[in-house]
Amino acid sequence: MARSTFKATAQLGEKFQVRTHSRGHTVIVDEPKELGGTDLGQNPVELILSALGACQSIVIQTYAEKFDITVDALRIELEGDLDLDGFLDKSDVRPGFSDVRYQVFLKTDAPEAKVKEFLQFVEAHCPVADTIAHPVNLVSSGFVIEKDQRTPTT
Repeated sequence: MARSTFKATAQLGEKFQVRTHSRGHTVIVDEPKELGGTDLGQNPVELILSALGACQSIVIQTYAEKFDITVDALRIELEGDLDLDGFLDKSDVRPGFSDVRYQVFLKTDAPEAKVKEFLQFVEAHCPVADTIAHPVNLVSSGFVIEKDQRTPTT
């Protein structure tokens, strides 16, 4: 298995509610009430943090046996700093995260040195962490203006 392409679709609903679809799965994305949403789901930047935590968890589970690490329990806590003035076009600051921090809580009987080596491997092999930490080619394919396709009744 070499290069793979993953796909998703996002469709705007009421106010800021967005339904994202991928492989038959749906995630509702929304903004908190203080940002004009209805708080029906995580907002996009919270999804980035969630995606990072989920990806690291999956990489840990995938490679634990290879490193002879038993994972009895795992939790990852994440937080990111974002200046909303960039998103709201109130100042000339970047609209995205300036910093993302996380801490791994791993229940295991493995020695600390082995866990440290393992977590360095996880950081180096997590696709979401790599995507956040390194620039990617973000390419727009343009846009399509859809017209109302209803046929008039006579």
